[in-house]
Amino acid sequence: MTPEDPPPPPAPAPRRRLASLLPDLAPWRSSRDFRLMWCAGAITVFGSFLTFVALPLQLKQLTGSTVAVGALGAVELVPLIVFGLYGGALADAVDRRRLIVWSEAALGLIAVGLLGNSLLPHPAVWPLYVSAAASSALTGLQRPALDAIVPRIVGHDQLAAAAALNSLRWQVGAIAGPALAGGLLAWAGPSWAYGIDAATFAGSLLLSVRLAPSPAAHDAEQPSLRAIAEGARYAWSRKELLGTYAIDLTAMLFAFPLAIFPFLADELHAPWSLGLMYAALPAGSCLVSLTSGWTSRIHRQGRAIALAAAGWALAVAAAGQLHNVWLVLLCLTLAGSCDMVSGIFRSALWNQTIPDELRGRLAGIELLSYAAGPQLGQVRVGGMAALTGVRAAVSLGGLLCFAGVGLLALGLPKLMGYDARTDEHARRMRERRAAAPAAPDTGDALTA
Repeated sequence: MTPEDPPPPPAPAPRRRLASLLPDLAPWRSSRDFRLMWCAGAITVFGSFLTFVALPLQLKQLTGSTVAVGALGAVELVPLIVFGLYGGALADAVDRRRLIVWSEAALGLIAVGLLGNSLLPHPAVWPLYVSAAASSALTGLQRPALDAIVPRIVGHDQLAAAAALNSLRWQVGAIAGPALAGGLLAWAGPSWAYGIDAATFAGSLLLSVRLAPSPAAHDAEQPSLRAIAEGARYAWSRKELLGTYAIDLTAMLFAFPLAIFPFLADELHAPWSLGLMYAALPAGSCLVSLTSGWTSRIHRQGRAIALAAAGWALAVAAAGQLHNVWLVLLCLTLAGSCDMVSGIFRSALWNQTIPDELRGRLAGIELLSYAAGPQLGQVRVGGMAALTGVRAAVSLGGLLCFAGVGLLALGLPKLMGYDARTDEHARRMRERRAAAPAAPDTGDALTA
């Protein structure tokens, strides 16, 4: 454009409004490691959700018991707590990339073990529980490193966008995996699901090894009970952080009905809808992620977390009351949308305010809220379903969740008053990131 040329006309208002809703791709464009990690995670999530559907369904086929299916959460809980806390301390003390790679390889071996058991003439029940416990332990080791590496590879102002993109990656797999699993399990049984899962771990491993090293600081504290306790003391001193953990734990404990979806589908006389039920929650989350541009403009993230959790509770309660399977699927989709809003703002609040030297240990504590909660929720809903019936267990759980979130909102003024523009911890982190030298991007756009 020459100096005498007139400036181009502004984009039409509807187009600008649409662009403001679309996901912010800045982390993808600016960071090679973020692209690698995103693609590796997308492959892993797809396969893992095949197993996520196949495991409880195979257990239902072998036992016919809601309690036995709900017990999956019980066997997963203790390994997740122990290894989640230890994994958080480990992520602050060792190379985070190495921790991610080795745990990914071990998770692939578990999928191979499930495949071998399913191919037996009479598959045993105990390997399902052992595999669930081992997978939970490895997830506890890996997840803090995955969470803690993000603030190192994207800019401070891109953390909310990175959270939305990571969630979108999870949702794509969470929709495609269960949707494929429904037909695959009906046609070929669990063996194919476990086999595809093992193959996806191999693919994600090839991408993960290309991540740049992410070593610990030279003065990092070695994993120990003292190091874990230091992280816990920091979390306790930050009441707004405690609030995010408490609200998420409440939501998952009382209103996480996935364990009894096979039984709910039967009660609705729609066994064909099982895959759609598992896909409905991530489908709702995906809708939010695809229109997540607005999230970067929200600064009172604590209030958004509480309102979203209340919406999740009401949607789950309604799903337990309705008799039409399509309305149930709609409610589950709405619940997934609310959960995604809460998740984006929880992740942004954590990553914007927690120092890097504590990020792994705090990620381990976070894991207990957003991962241990669902395990407890499976035990809760399975046991309650045996006492009150399947649909009552879903509906009552949603109502209990709504009441719990309301009480927490009233008792957590720090969380309700949090503002990312003025919070002292967020301001300190912005200043530290601004003063640190920028890490160069080490490659062009991922072409694999």
